[in-house]
Amino acid sequence: MQITIECQKRAPGSKPNALRREGKIPAVLYGHNGQESVELTLDAKKAEFLVRDASVNNTLIDVSVPELPWTGKALLREIQAHPWKRHLYHLSFYSVSAHGVLEITVPLHFVGESEGVKQESGILNTELTELEVKCLPDRIPEGIDVDITDLKVGESLHVYELKLPEGVVAVGEASRVVAQVTASRE
Repeated sequence: MQITIECQKRAPGSKPNALRREGKIPAVLYGHNGQESVELTLDAKKAEFLVRDASVNNTLIDVSVPELPWTGKALLREIQAHPWKRHLYHLSFYSVSAHGVLEITVPLHFVGESEGVKQESGILNTELTELEVKCLPDRIPEGIDVDITDLKVGESLHVYELKLPEGVVAVGEASRVVAQVTASRE
């Protein structure tokens, strides 16, 4: 999925609440020039669409700032919003270079119905719902499908058994259990 957003540089001394009343959301871009960060603003409606379509630390976004000589790709690193009203307060973007390897967290999607659950009345226990991976920015998967159809009672599926997309490597212990089927007590 390709997402593009245009931001403006935030005026020095501007207050975040005043910006929100004007229909703008304060944001920050960091990582594009070493330790330097840039304060930005973006249209509130565009920010809402961005938050709806992008996931934190997982979706690559084309960010352009007309006032800066920099245009590039970034990850949406943090979303600050009201807990239940869902009003956006602040967004953080992290610039990624095209050649740098990223460590990100990707959700796991369990596919199929386990043989042990279907035929042997077992219980499927999912130990991991997301996985830390390393990959290039253009190889970030939306999610990783985990096929559990062959799991029988007493069997486990480990990280090293997952079929990861090309260019994606799991971080951490390969022997970690992703899912297992246990016998039900009667």
